[in-house]
Order: sequence, then structure tokens, then C-alpha cells
Amino acid sequence: MAALRAGLLREIVTMSVQTLRTSKMRSALTVLGVVIGITSIVGMTSLIRGFDESLRESMSAAGPNTIYVQKMGAVSWGSGKSFQEVIKRPNLTIEDANAIARNAPSVALVDVWLGVMGNNSRSRVYYKSTRTKQLTIFGATENFAAVSFTPLALGRFFVPVEVEHRRQVVVLGQTPYQSLFPNTDPIGKKVRIGSNEFTVVGVVEKRPTPGGFNTGADDFAVIPYTTHEKFYGKVPTGKGSTGNFNSAIRSAMIAIIPRDDASREQALTEVEQVMRIRHNLKLDDPNDFDLVTSDAILKIWDQISRATVLALVVISSIALMVGGIGVMAIMMISVTERTREIGVRKALGARRREILWQFLIEAAFLTSAGGVLGIFFGSSIGLVVHWLSGFPVSLPWWSFAIGIGFSATIGIFFGLFPAIKASRLDPIEALRYE
Repeated sequence: MAALRAGLLREIVTMSVQTLRTSKMRSALTVLGVVIGITSIVGMTSLIRGFDESLRESMSAAGPNTIYVQKMGAVSWGSGKSFQEVIKRPNLTIEDANAIARNAPSVALVDVWLGVMGNNSRSRVYYKSTRTKQLTIFGATENFAAVSFTPLALGRFFVPVEVEHRRQVVVLGQTPYQSLFPNTDPIGKKVRIGSNEFTVVGVVEKRPTPGGFNTGADDFAVIPYTTHEKFYGKVPTGKGSTGNFNSAIRSAMIAIIPRDDASREQALTEVEQVMRIRHNLKLDDPNDFDLVTSDAILKIWDQISRATVLALVVISSIALMVGGIGVMAIMMISVTERTREIGVRKALGARRREILWQFLIEAAFLTSAGGVLGIFFGSSIGLVVHWLSGFPVSLPWWSFAIGIGFSATIGIFFGLFPAIKASRLDPIEALRYE
């Protein structure tokens, strides 16, 4: 019995394939909607997953336990706060960072970054007759490299005595290093930042960026924060609403590394308590600062990616629906054209379910072929984008399985009605059909 059923299934599949091969153009036009839908899903999924993996690798390289205290950032925008609301928050200062270092026992290292927000500390760097484009000039402590997990390519980072005495030393990012010293050792060379002379003491490695985009992550130079205050001014204190716009966005950013024997959650709690006390917040007042971790950034990205994938599925479903309706229409025409054939098969002993399975398999095979083409085109789009731009792609096997399974389901669903109609034809009336 099992061998008989297997032989019958092979016969039905063979007949279905032969039927579709005789109508190549009609079959191709029928599955066009399915091809477009699966191409969209596979192509965009490969790009979204590739960016997701790249982002997580970048977060890991930047320190999975690092805590950032910001006046405003991705957490604020992700929670729905308006710009007018967050701009009124008080600026973060050097004193805030010092208070965290003193009063948060779970914290191992604290660094303060000046010049992260606002354009007041952007400048060109000059060496002899060569100059860079506009760069961000960071002010930081001697802990910058350790807190940001940025390894040095050459030289050293500045030391506490240089910070304390406001020495004019600088550590270059890769962009100014490549622009000014492509074939020269920069250590000990004198460069100018604006009109002020600095001695190069180090160069940091290239920093990872999500998706491999040129986001300007290497367009910077780092100087001691005391020197930064000397040339660019101290961070304005008080509420952002009390000063002008430029003062309101010149807040410092604080980076924190927890102790090895303390959890990140414990450090977060202590930092939050210190900052709330510093800002005189009442028990029921919300935080007027952001606590940012890699998990918080990934959570926001997950929300964005889920919304993007959902929108993609909805749009692609329209194309798949159109393709499914096309399959139904073609299968109805096929039933009408093959009415006499169905009558002959029934007269020779074919049962209803055999006729039903024949048309269902034809519809499923038709849309599955469209699914395979969609997977091929979608994968090709992802690989071409990667080849042209370096954008990361990810093509997991399960996305192919979902594409084929989804397309086959479309064929079965929309082919069911024509198949039922074909199986219920009266053999006598079918044989009389001209």
C-alpha cells in the first residue's frame, strides 16, 4: 500500500511539472508576485540581520559593562521625550564625575569626556603645510583608553601629571594620523590644533563602527580635559534653559567601568543615587540625565528592527497576496481548460482526492518555484550590496526554509478552491465538455 501511494505521488508530481512546463510564460507571470514578495523579505532580512550582528560586535568591543551618563541621548529619544524637554536638563560637569568616583564604591574607573556635544570644540589639526578636515577635539582624563576600550596603535596615552598641569599633548585618531603622517612616525611631532601647538604622544587604533559605515568614528583627537577647559572653556552649569542654545548642549559625558567584583546593576544603582543627590531630585521626580548601557542601546535597536521587519512583512504580504490571487486565477483557468482530461481520469478510476492532490501540488510547486527564485534574487541583492559598500549581510539557512515554506503555503491556500472544484466535477458532464 505504501509503495502504491508513493508511486501515485510520483505520478501526480510528474504530471504537475509537465503541465507547468507547457505553459512557461503563464507560470512565470503567475508567480511574479510571489518572487517579488520573497525577494523583499530575504533581501531586507539579510541586511537587517547583518547590521544587527555588526552592532552587537561593536557594542562588545566598546565594553559590554561600560556605563555612560549623558544629559541626553538615545535613551531619551527612545522613551519619547521631546528635544525641548531634555534641553532644559542641567549640564553634566567634571564635579559630577568626581562625585561618582568618590561615592560609588562599585565603580572602578571614571572618565569624563568634554567636546562630545556641541560644535564649540571642533577644529582642524595642522602639521607643517598639511591640514585635516574638521575634527572633534575631545577632552578626557588619563582613563580614556581604558574606559573606551580603545587600544593604542602607537605611542602612549597622557598621564595624570599631564592632566593635572594642563600639558599640551594630544593623542590622534586614525583620520588625523592618516592625513598628517601617512609615512612618518608622529610620536614627538608638533601639531597645531587651531592656533595652539600640541605634542603628539600617541595614536589610537581604528574604532569599530556598526555596519562598517564611515560614521566619522575616527575623526577625533584627544587632549587632557584640563587643557580642553583652558582653550575651549568650562562646561556651563545650571539648567539648559537659563543659557543660550550653545551653552545648553555643551554638557560633558561621563563613562564608568564597574569593579570586577561588582555587578553592572549595582554600579548603575549607585551612580543613579549619586546623580539624583547631585541634582537635588525628589523621590517622585524622574531622572534628568540618561544612564546608557550597551543593553539599553540594543533594546532601542531591537524596537527599531522589529518595527522595520513588521513593516517589511506587511508590504511583502501585499505582493504575496497578489501572487496568490494570480495563482488562484490561473488554476481556475487550468481547471476549465482540462475539464475533459479530468473527466477521462475519473472515468478510468481516479478518485476525488487524487484529482484534488494533483491541482494542489501544481499550485504548491508553482509558488515554491517562485519562492526559490525569490530567495536567489534576495540573496543576490544582499551580496551585491555587501560587495559594493561593505555593508554586512547574514543569510541564515532558516530564512531560506521560511521563504520556501511560506511560498508553498500561499500556493496550497490559494490553490485549494480550484482543486476542490476540479475534484467535484461530474465525470459524465466533464466528458461532454468541449
